Formats: sequence, structure tokens, C-alpha cells
Amino acid sequence: AGLCPICTVLPGAGRWLSPLQLYFVTRARRPRSPTAGRRKAGLRTGALPTLSPAPRQRLPSLPASIRHERTPRRLLLPPNPHAVLRALCSWHRAAPHPARRAAAPAVRTAQPVAPAVQGCPSSIRKRIGATEFGATFLPTIPVLQWAQHAREDEYQRLRRYGGAHGWKDISWDVLKSSLSLLNASSSALLFDIRPLAARCTRCAVVGNGGILRGSGMGPTIDAHDYVFRVNGAITEGFEHDVGSRTSFYVFSTNTMVNALHSYAADGFRHPPQTPETCYVFLPDHDRDYLLLRAALSQQPVDSGQDEGVHPQQFFGEDLQAGKFRMLHPDFIRYLRNRFLRSHILATPHWQLYRPSTGAVMLLTAIHTCDQVSAFGFMTPGYRAYSDHYFDRGHKEVHFFINHDLMMEMQLWQRLQRSGILWLYTGSEGTT
Repeated sequence: AGLCPICTVLPGAGRWLSPLQLYFVTRARRPRSPTAGRRKAGLRTGALPTLSPAPRQRLPSLPASIRHERTPRRLLLPPNPHAVLRALCSWHRAAPHPARRAAAPAVRTAQPVAPAVQGCPSSIRKRIGATEFGATFLPTIPVLQWAQHAREDEYQRLRRYGGAHGWKDISWDVLKSSLSLLNASSSALLFDIRPLAARCTRCAVVGNGGILRGSGMGPTIDAHDYVFRVNGAITEGFEHDVGSRTSFYVFSTNTMVNALHSYAADGFRHPPQTPETCYVFLPDHDRDYLLLRAALSQQPVDSGQDEGVHPQQFFGEDLQAGKFRMLHPDFIRYLRNRFLRSHILATPHWQLYRPSTGAVMLLTAIHTCDQVSAFGFMTPGYRAYSDHYFDRGHKEVHFFINHDLMMEMQLWQRLQRSGILWLYTGSEGTT
């Protein structure tokens, strides 16, 4: 709950809206200031009349542009989880059609090979093969993109896919000039690997759901090795319930700017800005690449709807490549097709659909951390809580045409039952 700040409420609870009214109206040009005179960026439907998700149905064959890898017959997980983490970031692509894999050269990274270590005995990557997700999880999927992905053959392959799933709406010049700046030794890795450390890497993934208000989970959250937050990540005044640390702030430029507009009255003035914080782009379209280029060039955004905006107002003054990451379009498409293949994909609106930013954040942690604890995500008792933990009064949870929040909630329940994550469920109890 509370993971997508981009929509406003419309009458007509539960009805689907036409494509012309939906999420991508945010492409309309806006004033340069991200907080002044900005239009509401999208449209939101009212709460659905029932909790039940859409009936399970067999989806028809989808267009080639949204197919993904075939399920392997067996999943073989390497015994070294740290080596797996490097593999996640070093493979340049996950080809949707195995027959075409030999046609493209592999990208070699400049990262040194980690020494062989025993690793975390309870790592997700060691356990997931024995669960219902064993055939779904691909250990070689590229999680991040960086300088070595800025190649013309990759551009031609990914320009077939739009939105967060490819580079269709991004020019080659913008792509090359932005990704080439992600050239730090850490750009290919979500976090620093400690190969000689015996303990497991523990991650707290914090959504913005109202279930956290009064929870007292702040110290537990901050005790993890890494803390992930998303969109309107307000911590000041709520430290006892949500903690104060932010290791990774996950966002798209669209969701961040709209969170700044929507939650300014609640105290959200800018994303977390601490020496620990890294900024993880979920790139929806070219404005993410333009903002990344501006930040790493330490210049205002030079074109597009954010032209003239200074990146320092979002990220502070420490604008170096090691502070930024960018998720790979193959990874976003893989999450959609394998973990969150919604019934929306069988409707005329399938091109608008992607997992919510909070869902992408949680699944990113599952693919990189040894142990994951999730806080502030939607549970079956969501009606008892306000939309966000920082709301001044109770606000109902609303649902979006471009996300399937009910399916995401069911996925968290399944991952919890499989022992893949620990999910905070408030007064319903925790498992």
C-alpha cells in the first residue's frame, strides 16, 4: 500500500479507464520547477469494491515484444552466493529467445573475481530452488545496467520494448551519454561485497504503507545491513516506526517528482540525502536517463520536461558515479513476465502495465540479498490501515490501471509461505 504517488482520485470506483486517460499523461510538458505549479501526473481509480483479485485465467499468447525466457527444465544454483551476485550484475542480457543467444557477444566486466568463500548458508539463492519459485528465478538475469551496456547492438535489441521494459523511447545519443557515466567500479554491483565475511547480508525493504504507523519497527529496520526505501520515503518524525537509515532509494523520476508534489505537506522535501544513500533509478523513459546524465555531469537537465532542473535538489552535492545505480530493462521485463504476469496483460492496456516501484524494489532485494525482511507492504488486512504511515488521518488504499496491487499482495504471501522473505503483517501477526 502507498507505493505509487502518481495518481489522483476519480469518481467511478473500480472501473477501468481508457488509455488516453492513464499513467503516461505524465509525458505532457511541465513547468521547470519540480514542486511549483506542477500538474497532477496521472489518474487513479477509487478502491475496488471487493478484495478478491481478478479470476485466474489462461492468458492468450502475447506479442513477441513481451515474451520472456522459457522456463529451464532444471535450476542449478552455484554454491557461492557472492559469485552469484556478481553474475547478476556481469551478464549483459537475458535473451528472450534461447536460439538467439549465440548471436550477441557477451559483455566482460572489469570487476575482479571474488575469492572463493563458503558464503551465507541460509542465502535465498541456496534455498529458492527447493520452493515453488525454483523454476521462476533466473540467477543470471542482469539486475543493473551501466557503461558497458551502452552498445549499439544492445540498443537495437532493446529498442523494441517501451517504457521501463526497454529503450524504445530513448535516443541512442541520450542512452550512450548517460550510461557511459555509470563507470565506477561499483556501478555493476548493488552493494559492496564482503567476500571474507561469514555472516549473511540482511536487507530491510521498507514500503510506505499505513501498517507501519505505531509499529515500533524502526530499530529492527535500522539493524539490517542495508535499508531500501521508495518514493515518498519520509523518516523524520517517524523514526520509531520506520527507522532513519536509507542505503538505497528506489524511484523513477516520475514517481519521485510526483511524490515531492503530493507529500510536501506531509514533510517530504527531497529524497534521503546521507553519506550511506545510493540512488537506484527504475527508468520509465528518457527523463530518467537525462536526470542521471545531469547528476553525473553536475549540470542542470539540458532537455525534456525537466529542462533546467538542478539534480542537487534531489540528491545533494555528492554527485559521483558510485552514488547511483540504474536497473536493467531486461530485469524489469523479467519481473513482469515471471513474477507478476497480471491479467492486465490480456487486455488492451497491457503496454501500460508494469509492477509498482515498491514491488520492483522488493524483488530487487530478493535477487541480491541473502535474507530479506519486508515492512510496509500491502497485506490482506490492508483496509484496517491508512494508505501511508505518514497520513494525517485515515485514507483508503486505491488501485491503479498500470499496477496490479492485489496480485503483488498475493505474491508477498506466497514468498512468505515459501520462506523467501519475512513479511511484517502488523496486528495480524508476523511470520
